Amino acid sequence: MPNISGGLVHEMPADLAMALSQMLETVELWEKLTPIARNEFICWIEDAKQEKTRVKRINRTIEELLEGKKRPCCWAGCIHRTDKEPSKWQQDVLIAKKPAL
Repeated sequence: MPNISGGLVHEMPADLAMALSQMLETVELWEKLTPIARNEFICWIEDAKQEKTRVKRINRTIEELLEGKKRPCCWAGCIHRTDKEPSKWQQDVLIAKKPAL
């Protein structure tokens, strides 16, 4: 398996690395992403509460990379980054778990 880069904060999970390494094209597309973009995909995958959701997100990551997307669709962003404060929405909804308006 090739050495595949992680994100800005999140390290590369083994299951995502395995899925990416199935095709040279997906590894190349992944490596062209910025560390912040890779971080967003990894955080989105790791945020899944159930294993079946995690698997779906890994598969969707592969699909989105092949479609030319550079960030996960419908993801508010990583709340674990230390280089910037989470937005007010992230603080309320993702961290404090208040209902979204």
